[in-house]
Amino acid sequence: MSRACVMLVAVEASGDLLGAELARALRARLGPGGVRLLGVGGERMAAEGVVSPFPIAGLSIVGVFEGLAALPRILRRVRQSADLARRERPDVAVLIDSWGFNVRLARLLRRLKPRPALVKYVVPQVWASRPWRARPIARLFDRLLAIHAFDTPYYEREGADVAFVGNPALARDFTAADPSRLRARIGAAAGDEILLLLPGSRPSEVKRLMGPFGAAAAILQRQRPTLRVVVAAAPSVAAQVRARAARWPLSVDLVEGDEARFDAMRAASVAIACSGTVTTELAMASCPMVVAYRLGALSYEVARRLVTTPYITLLNVAASRLVVPELIQQACTPSALAREAAIILDDAAAASARVAEQSEAVERLRGGVLDPIGAAADAVVEVLARRVG
Repeated sequence: MSRACVMLVAVEASGDLLGAELARALRARLGPGGVRLLGVGGERMAAEGVVSPFPIAGLSIVGVFEGLAALPRILRRVRQSADLARRERPDVAVLIDSWGFNVRLARLLRRLKPRPALVKYVVPQVWASRPWRARPIARLFDRLLAIHAFDTPYYEREGADVAFVGNPALARDFTAADPSRLRARIGAAAGDEILLLLPGSRPSEVKRLMGPFGAAAAILQRQRPTLRVVVAAAPSVAAQVRARAARWPLSVDLVEGDEARFDAMRAASVAIACSGTVTTELAMASCPMVVAYRLGALSYEVARRLVTTPYITLLNVAASRLVVPELIQQACTPSALAREAAIILDDAAAASARVAEQSEAVERLRGGVLDPIGAAADAVVEVLARRVG
């Protein structure tokens, strides 16, 4: 294969991590001189040499009406991304997650001559909402990479070239995570209980969840004066998290970075977490959890009519039952969050049972794939081989 050019596009924190890991895996397979990488991403992708022409802050949007408000900014960045492809003429463009942004970009990239082969990494979860989307997605992209086995039948029925590559979050390595290192960092004794709060990686999530999370932590700390409260802040929202936590009427410890976050997951007695990738990480770290989420009121009413699954947490979807409690929208109150967390703090048997059920759900999600990033890289290399030869 001659030297190939691959464009990677990710506009939110979780996608930035996937893009960085995929960049490393592609270089490992093709050699440093065998592939040229470019694209759009954040700090993690930049560390791998994929320097974005613009910052991705403000492009991670959840909610119909929030998306409409941000649409002018999103369309401007989509056009800039397409311009980058027009100048650099990549052989393959891998569009990572972020459906609202990447579907618009894919339509522009299809018009280029010559156009890159289009790969969608992390297909939209049509099993959960709007299954009719499978048909236009199958027609728009040349290759689809699904991270959940229950995604693939919907796309196969539409004739898509789809591969189940596994969820990279289920391959995170927690062997180096050290709970004692976290305790030393925050000055906690070996027997102190720790409440871990994970308020999400999007500004809208932090805005809506930090209030009830902080109030729940205050309730629990009043009941348990020795309880330590740790907040793990994603890089994309660290400043926002710090500012909001500083206004809480309780003592908290803020940690940033993957090492500290993984240490905190291993050290925590219980976690209250925003729904998302972090829930599978918590399960792998054997940390019992409570899951929460809030949307804008109008966006929630729209979503409630579109979602077809009874659960929003993948662990629950995989188990087909409520393995971890989900406190959504109006149910996401400080008292409810504190009550669910207290069940774990007060009952060691309940905590052990929760951890075991979470671990069983993880194995269902893993689907036998041990190296998801490697599988995704192999799928991209296959597309490159057909395009470059």
